[in-house]
Amino acid sequence: MAKSVYRNGSLLAVSLQGFVLVGFGGRAETQILLFAVFLPLYMLTVLGNLTMIMVITLDAGLHSPMYFFLKNLSFVDLCLSSVIVPNALANIFSSSKVISFEGCATQLFLLAFLGTTEAVLLAVMAYDRFMAICSPLRYSENMSPTTCAHLILGTFCVGCLNAIVQTSLTFQLPFCSSNHINSFFCDIPALIKLACADTALNELVILGNSGFIILCAVLVIITSYGYITVTILRMESGSGRHKVFSTCGSHMTAVSLFYGTGFAIYGQPGSMDSTEQGNLVSIIYTLVIPMFNPLIYSLRNKDVKDALRRLGQRHSLVKKSGWCHHWGLC
Repeated sequence: MAKSVYRNGSLLAVSLQGFVLVGFGGRAETQILLFAVFLPLYMLTVLGNLTMIMVITLDAGLHSPMYFFLKNLSFVDLCLSSVIVPNALANIFSSSKVISFEGCATQLFLLAFLGTTEAVLLAVMAYDRFMAICSPLRYSENMSPTTCAHLILGTFCVGCLNAIVQTSLTFQLPFCSSNHINSFFCDIPALIKLACADTALNELVILGNSGFIILCAVLVIITSYGYITVTILRMESGSGRHKVFSTCGSHMTAVSLFYGTGFAIYGQPGSMDSTEQGNLVSIIYTLVIPMFNPLIYSLRNKDVKDALRRLGQRHSLVKKSGWCHHWGLC
């Protein structure tokens, strides 16, 4: 609900106790169709990322820096979808579609935190591949467990700082009489449209801050893969090139999906005015990409496929042994 505040007969702002997430609107049939699409995608996202986390944790052959970062990527993807999708699914069949002021701020903070963390983590993964391919003899020394832990901690710290800046700048704005957010979650472009103050400075600072982080991450990725490309071209072994392309190809696909979608949402002029088109792209950003990342790494990565096969065989042996002892046949 929104409560108007007047002074000398003029509407100044509103005291908001909650926002209404309009989502895509439409008739009941449209809402049911959205639910039927969102739910399976979210279930696949949860299953895929949990499987990736479990496989990397349980299989000793994947206890390396590359898969340590990949496990963290799966964790971030899982959390990113879970911040948005369950609430969106619940709102489809809700008559009020209300989210509290605090809930909206929390959702925006977590979205900015996890999105920024993933952007930086992808750059860290590119740096890891650079060290593994271009400096293999010093790889274990340069990418020690302590170094990897520090890199992960750094990505989460950058994500947290950016989220604090974005959330505080957005929610210090005075909001006008409308509390209807034209989105299925609390995002900066939709919220800024509700402000009854000049938001040019907010947009400049938010885009500048995020742009600086993304620019640094992209430069790390481009530089890393520039050196990797030179190293690949110098390789005489065809099998070596194939292995490098296999691991790097998966990462570059994930990078292209994430940064391409992020640019489509926030990097174009007028991105703050996005409506239906922005909602569609946001679905890709918060649901489709987190669903595809584990598929990209499992289908194109021989080590992950071998680990899945080993875990499957181990599970079969355990079941067979239990059945055997149960019937006294062993």
